[in-house]
Amino acid sequence: MTSPLPTDTETDTSAIAFIGGGNMASAIIGGLLQQGTPAARIQVVEPWAEQRAKLRAQFGITAEAAPGAALASAALVIWAVKPQTFREAALQAGPHTGQALHLSVAAGIRSDSMASWLATERIVRAMPNTPALVGQGMTALFARPAVTAAERQTVERVIQTTGEHLWLAQEEQLDAVTALSGSGPAYVFYFIEAMVQAGTEMGLSRAQAHQLAVQTFVGSSALAKASSEPPETLRERVTSKGGTTYAALTSLERDGVKQQFMRAMHAARQRAAELGDEFGAA
Repeated sequence: MTSPLPTDTETDTSAIAFIGGGNMASAIIGGLLQQGTPAARIQVVEPWAEQRAKLRAQFGITAEAAPGAALASAALVIWAVKPQTFREAALQAGPHTGQALHLSVAAGIRSDSMASWLATERIVRAMPNTPALVGQGMTALFARPAVTAAERQTVERVIQTTGEHLWLAQEEQLDAVTALSGSGPAYVFYFIEAMVQAGTEMGLSRAQAHQLAVQTFVGSSALAKASSEPPETLRERVTSKGGTTYAALTSLERDGVKQQFMRAMHAARQRAAELGDEFGAA
């Protein structure tokens, strides 16, 4: 396996540091360790004591409460903090990370703000999603011009431990990605929740309805991914005029579900843009 950073030669600048040690950081750390990155090369800054203890026990890595001089050994710094705490964290850690490539998985915070706070142009923004926790994530990436081709490859090797990735040419597209795939798992869980509830109302046990609903999403997604045909065609193949699926889809159309769903995604995109305005640099 190819490690995202050199392992053949032990250097002081081949560590990976995480600022924030929550679920997304944990997903990436787990993937890095499986890929062959030594635990000794991974360090985390996580202010919550309980989470620090969990990270140490689960992964055997270094976890500290606050940024310090040890961050200077990091060739890559991964920002996995909430948007509202990014600026404060960046101002604390920035003096120690000037030599590093920076990868942010924080929603909304624009790279201009990061560049201002961190005093560097070597920044990549990422919008992952929670299926990264099981290695099935989808991550969109945007790199500032100062990021080299080799550094892009480093980022790819890190992100591929959590699933698939897609490079974007324009940073503003990340707001749409946030609405589609970033928030997307919640939409899927929402529909699964509704299907399970309907199933129990129709006489199935909750366990039966859950198994049927979840596997239907898993199988349908696999079919959509494997097929060269658009989802409209796949949908039409399941829908016989006058049949059960036709009755269900007619009810959804009558209630305007598709339009309401699209409106909800536009609301998510708008909120992503607002986060950049609200918590970004002045």
